[in-house]
Amino acid sequence: MNNSVTNTARLLGAGLRALLVLTLLTGVIYPLAVTGVAQALFSNKANGSEITYEGKVVGSSLIGQQGYSLNYFQPRPANGLGENSLNTQYKLLLSGATNLSADSKDLIKQVDDAKAKVVEDNSTADYKVKPSQVPADAVTSSGSGLDPDISPAYADLQVHRVAEKNGLTVAQVRKLVDEHTDGRTLGFIGEPRVNVLELNVALKGLAANK
Repeated sequence: MNNSVTNTARLLGAGLRALLVLTLLTGVIYPLAVTGVAQALFSNKANGSEITYEGKVVGSSLIGQQGYSLNYFQPRPANGLGENSLNTQYKLLLSGATNLSADSKDLIKQVDDAKAKVVEDNSTADYKVKPSQVPADAVTSSGSGLDPDISPAYADLQVHRVAEKNGLTVAQVRKLVDEHTDGRTLGFIGEPRVNVLELNVALKGLAANK
């Protein structure tokens, strides 16, 4: 009986020691090591790919924002599954698509209304946008609703309006778009894209120094 109790106590003690060692290794040492390496080698990405302007964090390059005035480049629509009423810059509370089918009357109306607004907003005194110029990403949300990028075609469509609103030349704004256009990842993955927040931060700096 005593041997059985002693063996049980030894097994419990060994199990407890193993638990403590594994907890220390996997719950403390390993996370600290990974965090340390990430901070040392990829600090910007580890901290959320933050974008700053005049020393203040204005957002993340990974998450699209809503609520820009027409002085700035507009992002893709954000028709997700829910809304955030506390911080309207980040409109979506639940990431997701609209879940409407391609032949949904509601979706068709949303797209038609969005196209009409894009044409109206981006037509200026000397430049008229045609409905055929409006790219798909200007009137549809992404699968997550949080896409931070737009196509070069949508950015280019907005150039005249942005130039007029900010007292800049079309050439200046178009050059800014070109400088912030990224090609396909590794040359063949995805599509060329323009990060809206990064572009708008650069635009604000350009307009301030005109």
